[in-house]
Amino acid sequence: MSKTEVVPWHGMREAPIVLVTGSESYLADRVFRELRDRVRIAQPELEVTDLDGANYAVGTLLDVASPSLFGEPRMIRIANGESGGDDFVADIQSYLEVIADDVIVIVRHGGGNRGKKLLDTLRAHPTTLEVECAELKREADRVQFASAEFNRLGAKVDRAAVGALAEAFAGDLAELAAACEQIASDALGKPITKEFVDTYYQGREEVTSFAVADMAIDGNRAEALRLLRHAIQSGVDPVPLIAAFAAKLRQLAKVGGYTGSPSNAAKDLGMPPWMIDKSRSALRKWTGPTLGRAILVVAEADSMVKGAGRDPEFAVERMVDRVASRT
Repeated sequence: MSKTEVVPWHGMREAPIVLVTGSESYLADRVFRELRDRVRIAQPELEVTDLDGANYAVGTLLDVASPSLFGEPRMIRIANGESGGDDFVADIQSYLEVIADDVIVIVRHGGGNRGKKLLDTLRAHPTTLEVECAELKREADRVQFASAEFNRLGAKVDRAAVGALAEAFAGDLAELAAACEQIASDALGKPITKEFVDTYYQGREEVTSFAVADMAIDGNRAEALRLLRHAIQSGVDPVPLIAAFAAKLRQLAKVGGYTGSPSNAAKDLGMPPWMIDKSRSALRKWTGPTLGRAILVVAEADSMVKGAGRDPEFAVERMVDRVASRT
């Protein structure tokens, strides 16, 4: 039975053994980096050694962790633990029997079925702290992450701005974190609004695409087409444009079809409350049939730009026109 305490990535702290699990490499790298920085604040003489489970040489861990002449604190960070062989696991087991007081060992396991023996060994030891770095797949989780980043940076930001960033950088958590840091720095202490974000990232495909989708779904046909033409002239690819429409319409369908308790909506739908409120507001201009037709229109445009049609720009413009016009 596991004796390990499990915490989320932001609940990390020092422990004799830290097991970092999950597929989100950005969060895992951040755990490695921030734990090192925290320890160094209190112990500037910290010595850090990086090992790799995939290329592990027998006896290396025990050698590096052996008592030093001057007793300086040490941190041993081991990447690719899931790729370590039997010799690596055997050395981990040996080390767990003689844990050193002045050493922190951090082992990274990227998830999956490999390295189960290593996981079982570490989780069975009472000194192990497991830090989960699961991929942030839900919109609500990415919004929460971005909000926490701005709070950490001391920036004032409204929820629409956070939502715009979470949507724009949905595919890369490292880029989302960097965007939060850059915007917070350039805002110079001023409140960060969605308008500021849109202006700051004007020309970025994802941001522009969601702006077009918002206007079309709101029924503002003229502005949606104007933004679309500007986007096309700026070189925005049709694919992210269509993906933005599909994502927005899926949100409307999820909220419109939800029959559970309003208090449970955010948890059940995996969407932040502000996004649910925004979708509910947008749904007032839609009916079941018009929403269904819009979803089909977007699916048709997606097919057209991926080879079924000859003119991707025409396909996208027709999609925007029909969605905005509810036809």
